Amino acid sequence: MTKATHYPVVVIGGGQAGLSVSHELKKRGVDHLVLEKNRVAHSWRNDRWDSFCLVTPNWQCRLPDFPYNGNDPKGFMLKDEIVAYLEDFARMVDPPIREGVAVTRVGRGKTGVLEIDTSNGPLTADHVVVATGGYDVPIVPPYAHGLDKSITQIHSVDYRNPDQLPPGEVLVVGSGQSGVQIMEDLHLAGRKVHLCVGPAPRSPRVYRGKEATEWLMEMGYYAMTIDKHPQGEKAKEKTNHYLSGRARGHEIDLRRFARDGVSLYGSMAGIDGSTVRFADDLATNLDDADDVYVSIRRDIDAFIAANAIDAPLEEPFIPVWQPQDTPLAVDCAAQGISAIVWAIGFRPNYSWIELPVFDGRGAPKYDRGVSPVEGLYFIGLPWLHTWGSGRFLGVAEDAAHLAGVMDARLNARESVAA
Repeated sequence: MTKATHYPVVVIGGGQAGLSVSHELKKRGVDHLVLEKNRVAHSWRNDRWDSFCLVTPNWQCRLPDFPYNGNDPKGFMLKDEIVAYLEDFARMVDPPIREGVAVTRVGRGKTGVLEIDTSNGPLTADHVVVATGGYDVPIVPPYAHGLDKSITQIHSVDYRNPDQLPPGEVLVVGSGQSGVQIMEDLHLAGRKVHLCVGPAPRSPRVYRGKEATEWLMEMGYYAMTIDKHPQGEKAKEKTNHYLSGRARGHEIDLRRFARDGVSLYGSMAGIDGSTVRFADDLATNLDDADDVYVSIRRDIDAFIAANAIDAPLEEPFIPVWQPQDTPLAVDCAAQGISAIVWAIGFRPNYSWIELPVFDGRGAPKYDRGVSPVEGLYFIGLPWLHTWGSGRFLGVAEDAAHLAGVMDARLNARESVAA
């Protein structure tokens, strides 16, 4: 790989989080290496559908020393624009990166040094930063294997556009951010869409004259740290609120889509041949999502009132559609459903980390990314420190923090050695 096999720091992952750490390490003069199994911005380039765009406005793109500087800060970058933004950031950082190198193991050697096995040979390091994110393994339920073979099924990571699917109606499973946006993509293309609605919450887009994200920024929500969050560590497990950045951004009210022809069902419960079964929770899931939506509006109302802000009033939320006699099973063959898109998320894969850093459920333990295992760190995960930790908004602060910790520890070791 290089003449040296030992590095003070090895960063695993060349996405926005890994590049941010590299930038902060370079500013501190810390020698390091970044390993990326594919290429910079791979997941944004290869694992998103054609019409994909950010759901947060461009002004929230605040990578370290590289904030969004385009002419549309309140817009929402499309996939190709996101890739270009990251590629420009990588050129600015100019990281010591090796692309096309996969890490297969991180463990502790007999001498105490951290060992990294890669597809291009072994390395050792004093510090290892895991910047691989948490979207490694697409989730598909085991009962999906029971689906009739005549019905196409793909995961959201493989969805690109409506023309990719065979003619006929489409069932989208999952109402998180990916599920509702793929549902809308298909609906706008004129496809008949069926949607399994899970427990994901939803958010306003614009309320009382301003983007909800702008209100939340002013209210200090994005500065809230995980230790101050009312739900504590459970916040890390919460599904993201769904809304869209498409066509200048808008909120997504599934009741309106139902009124306009999308068939809604409860959570997926099982499959038997061409028959899919649903839980009897559609009404509850819609109501719960609306309750979160209304609570965000209510918090904004309170902030406006407390600060005597002059903002236009809006009518209270009134549901435009209610489920009635929703079927708990559908025969896809009889209905004309030719494809199922699984949009129920991902799970991380940390099987290559052979260190005692995980809790009983396999999640890594850390305090603002600093793990209890000496020399091991995590970055780029939701609520690692703040809401923005897993996004373009907050990763810069996390990267600076970790780089500072590593720099201090390396300097302390040098002082002891001297």
